[in-house]
Amino acid sequence: MMLGEMRSAHCANSDWRTATRTCLEALGEGVDEANLGFAYVSDLFAPHFPDIAALLREATGVQHWVGSVGLGVCATGIEYFDQPALCLLTGRFPDGALRVFAAVSDDLQAFEANHGGWCDASGARFAMVHGDPRNPRMDALVRGLCERLDGGFLVGGLTSSRGVHGQLADTVGEGGLSGVLFDPRVAVVTRLTQGCSPLGPRREITRCRENVLQQLDARPALDVFYEDIGESLAAEPAALGARVFAGLAVKGSDTGDYLVRNLTAIDESNRVLAIAERVQEGDQIMFCRRDAAAAEQDMRRMLTEIGAALGGAPPRGGVYYTCLARGANLFGAHSEELKLIESILGRFPLVGFFGNGEISHDRLYGYTGVLTLFV
Repeated sequence: MMLGEMRSAHCANSDWRTATRTCLEALGEGVDEANLGFAYVSDLFAPHFPDIAALLREATGVQHWVGSVGLGVCATGIEYFDQPALCLLTGRFPDGALRVFAAVSDDLQAFEANHGGWCDASGARFAMVHGDPRNPRMDALVRGLCERLDGGFLVGGLTSSRGVHGQLADTVGEGGLSGVLFDPRVAVVTRLTQGCSPLGPRREITRCRENVLQQLDARPALDVFYEDIGESLAAEPAALGARVFAGLAVKGSDTGDYLVRNLTAIDESNRVLAIAERVQEGDQIMFCRRDAAAAEQDMRRMLTEIGAALGGAPPRGGVYYTCLARGANLFGAHSEELKLIESILGRFPLVGFFGNGEISHDRLYGYTGVLTLFV
């Protein structure tokens, strides 16, 4: 059986019941043929997430639902920030092709006991996940799950909320990593966009202490930093934290991938600078500029690449995990980020949320957008 029809719906309303029922009406008749749903709610609806999930299950008959809470949520061509809003995506997947797993918070022992046999029997190598950014083991959990899937691939996002940090995996919980596993019969294409553009070449970290860069290419780190970012940016040191970031090269990547991290301190007297990540000597680093123009340029690149990977076939549906620092905070207040996806790839069922971190492959990212399409 091939992947069946996917449908999406979205609504903003002060009352969670009205928003949910409006979405259910938009999904239409026949939604009960679906066997998986994605649900993303804004944090203003977070206290009602369990009630929303129960109503969705009862009204549709769809037993498996996954999702999360975001300061913003999104759907095809639209973004909702600081509004009580709900976005839904449903689809029919091949029988036995998916497995929802509840949150793991410390290690993968419970995951292994409940799902290890299914993973081995099905050959599952792909998962869509949601995590709690307050869990200090989140990075290890992401890497560990990816390794458990024999070097598979994860995509997802970390919850962003001013209150309850709920993740939905059939039931709503907090504190860990949860989601849905797929076997190889579910075909997807996925890409990420960094939202930054490099300001200079890659440099080798030749001396450091934890997160403090002391030497780059055997020269004082701050001297190299100022050389790479140029005089115009260096002339406004108070604005550097919002414009310039460190890009740490991902080891083994054949696509030039890098992790974007904030600058945290500059020490003029010792000619060193600190970033929001521990590093080691021998690591590769470059400095990047983040602004609307750079973000749009890189997003267009990503969308062109993912469109080529589709081979001319329209996507059946998709999920977009994007950073809460993007959206209205970067592209503008009129849903430009989601409209850009629609303008290049066309109109198709799409949902997602603005998170406190993004997941692609086996790593946590920041300031990125991760787009995953079902084909």
